[in-house]
Parts: sequence; structure tokens; C-alpha cells
Amino acid sequence: MATYDLEEQERIDGLKSWWDVYGTLVIIILAILVAGVSGTQAWKYYQKQQADQTVELFNSLQVIDESGDSGKTRDAARLLTNGFPDSGYASRAALISARASIDEKDIKSAKEALQWMLVNSEENELKDVARLRLAGLLLDEKKHDEALKLLENKHSESFDSLYADLKGDIYADKGSTSEARAAYKMAMNKTEKKETRYKIIQMKLDALKK
Repeated sequence: MATYDLEEQERIDGLKSWWDVYGTLVIIILAILVAGVSGTQAWKYYQKQQADQTVELFNSLQVIDESGDSGKTRDAARLLTNGFPDSGYASRAALISARASIDEKDIKSAKEALQWMLVNSEENELKDVARLRLAGLLLDEKKHDEALKLLENKHSESFDSLYADLKGDIYADKGSTSEARAAYKMAMNKTEKKETRYKIIQMKLDALKK
């Protein structure tokens, strides 16, 4: 029995020595592991809450937009662009805000919303739409060179016809007939003949010959 007690005591003493050396490290490692699990769960919960709130705000924006109150539409859109700029809904909110501003003849606010999209949106097609609409506003202001420069940016192939068509409008308004003709022809080449837009572009091209 004495031998057993001695051996047991040696084990205990050995464990104490080991704990004296490594105990703090073990506690730190366990704390990190626990914090990691808790932190991951908390982060996932936070992300879900953010996503749910973003969807709710966007749904509210759509309801407000349907009411026709441009001011309230812009305010609702601003909640998304300011509060959740990394969300895909924020870029769509900015696009809705720009359209509402145009309807209200507030071109400055419309341009700001479209510029916001170009800086913050991570979706290339939304940026393509923003450039197209912003270039149209610049055309209305007779800022031809700015509009053309904007349309020179790389864009999705599906926008080739729209971009070329608008370039034709800009050149035509600028008085650059040959450039307008070339742009309209390019737009027609990128448009199905059965589409109504094809006939409209053809009419604009024919008008240049007069």
C-alpha cells in the first residue's frame, strides 16, 4: 500500500510540475477555442440580422416608391446606401433613388446617386446601367465630352447596342455627323432586326442624311 501511495504521489507531483510549466498555455488555448466558437456563432447571427434588416428596408423602399413620393423614396434609399453600402440592395436602392430624382427634376441628386453606384457597387451590370443613365443626363446638359468619356468604360457585351446608340445621340447633338452615323450603325449591328429599337435607330440614322 505504501508503494502504491508513493507511486501515486509521484504521478501527482509530476502533473503539478507539468501544470506549472504548461497550465497557463492550456488555459489560453482553451479560451481562444471557446472564444472562436462563440465569436463565429455571434458573427453569423450578426450577419443574418443585417441581411434580414436590409431585405426589410428594401421592401419598404419599394412600397414607398410605388406611392409616388420622390422625397420619401430618396430618404428610404439613403438608409440603405448609408447603412448597408456593401449590400447588393444598396446599389438597387441608389438606382431607384436616381429615377425618383429624375422624375422630380432633381438632376443633381440623380447624378449623385448614380455616381455612388459607380464607386460602391460590386455588380458590373449595375455599373453599366448607372453609366448609361448618367451619360444620358450629361447629354441633356450638353456635356458631350464627359458623356462620351463615361461610355468609353469597359462594359458588358449585352450593353453594346445601348452604349453605341447613346453615343450616336451624343455625336448627333454635338454636330459630329460622321461619328454619329458610325455609332448608330454599330448599334444596329448589335440589335436584332425584329426589335423595335432597331427601327428607332434606323430612323435616327436616316435623319442624319437629310
